[in-house]
Amino acid sequence: MSRRVAGAVLIALGWGCTSPSPGGDAVPSAPAVVVGAVAPIAMDPFPETPLGRAAQRGLAILDATRDSLPAQAGNALRCTSCHLDGGRRPHAMPWVGVTARYPQYRSRAGAVLTVEDRVQECIERSLAGQRLPNDDPRLRAILAYFAHLSRGVPVGSRVPGQGVDSATASPPDLRRGQQVYATQCARCHGSDGLGLPGLPPVWGPHSYTIAAGMARVQMAAAFIKRNMPFDAPGSLTDQQAVDVAAYINAQSRPDFAPKLGDWPNGDAPPDVPFRPRSMEPSGR
Repeated sequence: MSRRVAGAVLIALGWGCTSPSPGGDAVPSAPAVVVGAVAPIAMDPFPETPLGRAAQRGLAILDATRDSLPAQAGNALRCTSCHLDGGRRPHAMPWVGVTARYPQYRSRAGAVLTVEDRVQECIERSLAGQRLPNDDPRLRAILAYFAHLSRGVPVGSRVPGQGVDSATASPPDLRRGQQVYATQCARCHGSDGLGLPGLPPVWGPHSYTIAAGMARVQMAAAFIKRNMPFDAPGSLTDQQAVDVAAYINAQSRPDFAPKLGDWPNGDAPPDVPFRPRSMEPSGR
């Protein structure tokens, strides 16, 4: 599949870059067959109020992150590369109800975090970037969008498709994963994993860091199982999702120096791709 056709498929599904590609040509929309697509969670229109306008700006920032946060975003991803459909797709880490779930204890940090903290973590880990000042109006706009999505969600409740699904399989096989990647993923992410114009890289210097949630095989596999390939979501088996997640996460990606301080209480999940200091015999 050519870059132009791959881009057209993704734009038809509401995910590709809608601005001209780096080559200068706008990629046209095109029809696509979706195997297991899940409808996004409904969202109310933005009200014509200061809060509504801030929320609308927040969505624009999340959907065009590098342009909106040029000094903070450190790679070629945008927030909606993973939080699909503007953070409204079930099982793609939706933001719906997020303001009703924070503050919450996070074992990776070993502390109670606010929703602002979680945004900052994602900027540093998934975008390989630098934190925003807490009083930055762009951060406030992002939070306004989260609040808009969370209207009417009771505090502490769950929403349909919250987080990601799960993928249960035998131990991954990297050779099988490479084959799945070549046949199902390369048409959008490139044979080298570095992405195509308007489409995100899944490894290399411009992808997520080794300390991002997606760098964990089980997290990536659960996301892939429900949402990938983008033009045929739900078409992979659990084993294929686990195999290709392991293959992708075995490739090089940016480091995150503070990662050794993660899970300070020694309760890191088994699929963490590094060994936190707390897991060393003398690290706690």
